[in-house]
Amino acid sequence: MSITLQVTRIGAGGDGVAALPDGTPCFIPRALPGEEVLATPGPRRKDGARAVLDSVLAPSPQRVAPPCPHFTEGCGGCAVQHWAPAAQAAWKRDRLAEALSRAGFPAAAVAPTITTPMGRRRRADLALRREAGGIRIGFHIAGSAAVLDLAECPVLDPRLVALIAPLRAMLRRLPALRREGSAVVNLLDTGADLLLRTDGPLAAAERALLATFAAEAGLPRIAWAAGAGPAEPAAQLGTASIALSGVPVAPPPGAFLQASPEGEAAIIAAVLAALPSRLAGRGRIADLHAGLGTLSIPLAARGRVAAFESDAAAVAALAAAAGRAGLKLSATRRDLVRQPLTVAELAPFAAVVLDPPFAGAAEQVALLARSAVPVVVYVSCSPAALSRDARAFAQAGWAVAAATPIDQFVHSAQVEAVVAFTRPGR
Repeated sequence: MSITLQVTRIGAGGDGVAALPDGTPCFIPRALPGEEVLATPGPRRKDGARAVLDSVLAPSPQRVAPPCPHFTEGCGGCAVQHWAPAAQAAWKRDRLAEALSRAGFPAAAVAPTITTPMGRRRRADLALRREAGGIRIGFHIAGSAAVLDLAECPVLDPRLVALIAPLRAMLRRLPALRREGSAVVNLLDTGADLLLRTDGPLAAAERALLATFAAEAGLPRIAWAAGAGPAEPAAQLGTASIALSGVPVAPPPGAFLQASPEGEAAIIAAVLAALPSRLAGRGRIADLHAGLGTLSIPLAARGRVAAFESDAAAVAALAAAAGRAGLKLSATRRDLVRQPLTVAELAPFAAVVLDPPFAGAAEQVALLARSAVPVVVYVSCSPAALSRDARAFAQAGWAVAAATPIDQFVHSAQVEAVVAFTRPGR
């Protein structure tokens, strides 16, 4: 049954939030703050109820026409295409300010949001689904396991969008995709790098099909994996390489990259700006959760870098790249969740940079807050995890010296941040 609701704010997932007559929070996708809407509430969950938006009775002046037709079809890749860009930027800045306030830094100065351009996202994790009518490739429909078949995407780099149709045609002839899988595509300097995950084995004839497809589509490499298993080469026609701060790196298949070149540049600039112009002691910097070296490589221009990362292939790629470039950089494999750097191990460093996964770095942050490191620069992809982790710094008396929100995933609910913490008495 439809009811009239007044939307008061946007929730963390990008839904409009209203209160039901009994005060229960109600989350309404595609609704905006200040709007009066007609909505049909669904079953109540632990955090409230979710509703279907039936109509907007009084639209917000910040409501705009979505730039992608798939948005109105429920594509889960974006959450707020219907909201004016300036309002999105302000909301993401507020999310970072709120996260720091909850952690114990209510007066932290937060810079304006840096928003990356449309059409520049160079990495996509696309769902694959075989159905009677063919192959569906795209993002999941919001709140569903169903796959929305992409025809266009203004957020992705056009070169990735152009790959979707020929990939769809090739997958129709690939029995290894029995029902579902995924395609992780990274746009490297050498072309699109493809990792296919399927729910069936890859036969010799299918490897030949992938090699032909790679040649026709101009792909230097296609890797394959059974489900969530390890990747293996399926077709290698050339070198797969990307320059990180001018240093060529050969990433493993499906490697993590920052979402866009502009987003990567903004993160690097904010990290470097947070470091003192002159580092104490021998100028040693630790880069934790270093990945391929997106931050380690530019940090090496500021001091001697010790990079720590749990993924063996990423460590090998970074070590090889640093060796070829003659950088003052060591790369070490270490699981920082199970074996964080101790207070004693942290003592020699003049600064620590950490870019943890979505869940955060609670184990490592607890030790950093007790350490003598003068500056810690935290690169966050989750305001909730950042808030939990930053509480340890607040309780130990640290200060927030700088906080910069960066919107790499335009029109999504995600926001990245670079936050510099300084030790008490520094």
